Amino acid sequence: MGFLDFIFGAKKREVQSFINHNAIILDVRTQREWDNGHIEEAVHIPLDELNTRVHEIKSLKKPVITCCASGVRSAKAAKFLNLNNINATNGGGWVSLQNKL
Repeated sequence: MGFLDFIFGAKKREVQSFINHNAIILDVRTQREWDNGHIEEAVHIPLDELNTRVHEIKSLKKPVITCCASGVRSAKAAKFLNLNNINATNGGGWVSLQNKL
């Protein structure tokens, strides 16, 4: 097993652990992106609205898996949520995350 396999394997295990603990999926893409397809059971809060809507996520009292198109915005969202005492991980792109569910 190479270094990249070790890193990505750890991330897959982390996402699976969150799934096993009834995490919500938070899609942080724009409304237009969401309208073009999304994970059915996901919560949609665009990244630029997350700061003012973080209370909605806190009220759910569940761990959070963030997703977007490629994983860049969802990484920012997960970091922001963790800084706000919400257990969150970056699930990456929504299409690949959907295949893990």
